[in-house]
Amino acid sequence: MQVLLLLAAVGLCGAQYNSNTQAGRTSIVHLFEWRWADIALECERYLAPNGFGGVQVSPPNENIIVTNPFRPWWERYQPISYKLCTRSGNEDEFRDMVTRCNNVGVYIYVDAVVNHMCGAAGGSGTHSTCGSYFDAGNENFPAVPYSGWDFNDGRCYTSNGEIQNYGDMYQVRDCRLSGLLDLAQEKDYVRTKIAEYMNYLIDIGVAGFRIDAAKHMWPGDIKAFLDKLNTLNTRWFPSGTKPFIYQEVIDLGGEPITGSQYFENGRVTEFKYGAKLGTVIRKWDGEKMAYLKNWGEGWGFVPSDRALVFVDNHDNQRGHGAGGASILTFWDARLYKMAVGFMLAHPYGFTRVMSSYRWTRNFVNGQDANDWIGPPSNSDGSTKSVTINADTTCGNDWVCEHRWRQIRNMVIFRNVVDGEPFSNWWDNDSNQVAFGRGNKGFIVFNNDDWYMNVNLQTGLPAGTYCDVISGQKEGNACTGKQVYVSGDGTANFQISNTDEDPFVAIHVDAKL
Repeated sequence: MQVLLLLAAVGLCGAQYNSNTQAGRTSIVHLFEWRWADIALECERYLAPNGFGGVQVSPPNENIIVTNPFRPWWERYQPISYKLCTRSGNEDEFRDMVTRCNNVGVYIYVDAVVNHMCGAAGGSGTHSTCGSYFDAGNENFPAVPYSGWDFNDGRCYTSNGEIQNYGDMYQVRDCRLSGLLDLAQEKDYVRTKIAEYMNYLIDIGVAGFRIDAAKHMWPGDIKAFLDKLNTLNTRWFPSGTKPFIYQEVIDLGGEPITGSQYFENGRVTEFKYGAKLGTVIRKWDGEKMAYLKNWGEGWGFVPSDRALVFVDNHDNQRGHGAGGASILTFWDARLYKMAVGFMLAHPYGFTRVMSSYRWTRNFVNGQDANDWIGPPSNSDGSTKSVTINADTTCGNDWVCEHRWRQIRNMVIFRNVVDGEPFSNWWDNDSNQVAFGRGNKGFIVFNNDDWYMNVNLQTGLPAGTYCDVISGQKEGNACTGKQVYVSGDGTANFQISNTDEDPFVAIHVDAKL
């Protein structure tokens, strides 16, 4: 009996680290700034059939409407209330999206902005996405309600109330981030209001949360409001299932606040992952892909079962957040596909794919002056729908990296090899590398400046396989390259350094 109780306790303790995705679905996609109606459609027509486990959605709660600059993406990170109306849609559309996505086994993960309200300079009035009145100058948000009692002004001791020194953990957690009014999560009233909002979303059917700006809250305060959360809706989830929690903690080292301080609450976003992988794939600072043999904890990352990993996110693809110029994005499509392919093939961490939109870049002194531009919009500021072209790519300036054949097929690859060990590593001491996942999959990269022709042990059963990067298996034929695995598990790989995609991936479900 004691053993059973202990196992039950261990199960509960680990619950917030579990993605809650359906069995055999191992990645989520961030459909950044998409409308709820478009996400619902995408779950049904594309994400479910291609094995995606879920969608991280933009913050669904009421935010300030910013007109200078005109409707930037970051207005979504300036809450006015916890009502569900934004430029992505209203509450009815949000509920419809959650229901339709859940019904096809693609779950919804909400970006929860609960560290702060809007900026102190936000003025007063009803210029918000639901039309709720607020007065930022007097810290009055009656639609929650929050008042001046509910903010951290008395705990911050910097001269202007702002974070001035990231080497001081008290400033980082008690002072204002970029002028945003910092909520006092140590107060039970504030914790209760946050939990009420998150529970409202849980009851609608969401599967988990990204906790925005977790680094700027005390881990114990986060735990206190997480402890108030309901278990997930039993219409779609087993009874007693806890929400998946992953916390935005930018920890590149050298600061007193670390990702490990937040492990008790859930996973953390491992920002070192994209920063280091970008440096390696770009071959900067003398880095080589051969050095990736001990990728993961061997590179100083958090433990795999505590990591949410990504090549880029909505912040750092704009030069914000973490990683700087090394971050690979859709603008560097050839290298980006290799990086995402590596991430999805490698067993470390829980993976999130980015799905972006284009904007007109304008570099001034190395910084993009247009990094604020919001989603593709109509003249009135409303978000354009995501249109789908005949070749399955997206229109209206939506990039839709998750629909790129190479990335979609690697999402499927990860599902096929789930649970298989990292195996059969090979490298040429430079930038040609290969590795397998047990006897289920194998991937080979040529990031050198010369032709690759090598025989490698794949660990796979004998047969003819379709490369899922240059094409895929359709019927009993390959639309791209074929790879022949002999009886002893070896295969010949030839990859030109001038190939559009200088990597090859095979798995058992792509065997003829």
